[in-house]
Amino acid sequence: MHDDTTDWYGPDAATFGDRLAAAREQAGMSQAVLAKRLGVKLSTLKKWEDDLLEPRANRLSIMAGILNVSLMWLLNGEGEGVSDPDDVDLLTPDVNELLIELREMKAVMKSNAEKLGRLEKKLRQRLSETGA
Repeated sequence: MHDDTTDWYGPDAATFGDRLAAAREQAGMSQAVLAKRLGVKLSTLKKWEDDLLEPRANRLSIMAGILNVSLMWLLNGEGEGVSDPDDVDLLTPDVNELLIELREMKAVMKSNAEKLGRLEKKLRQRLSETGA
């Protein structure tokens, strides 16, 4: 089951890297062009889009300006950003349904990963209390 009001780029559906890639594509830029404009290596930009690294604050500000999106949208999906893919209406209903299902699964996985992190922290605390 899905909700047709899915926020494609919101904090529960997309990562920073997802939003960065979407904004770059919306601006019609290749990764190489954006990397050059930001003064970073192409490999660095790719790692940002793959969520393997995060840019520093000064790069985030420049990035938001170049891509014509708000800094908050890049960080958490709130504010001025790019249109959701279903606003373009280029997707067939079955493809759109699959994309929605993938987004829902991703949100569940993210939630479970956060829960796992909290449980691991509690376990470490308990182990340190018992001297194990």
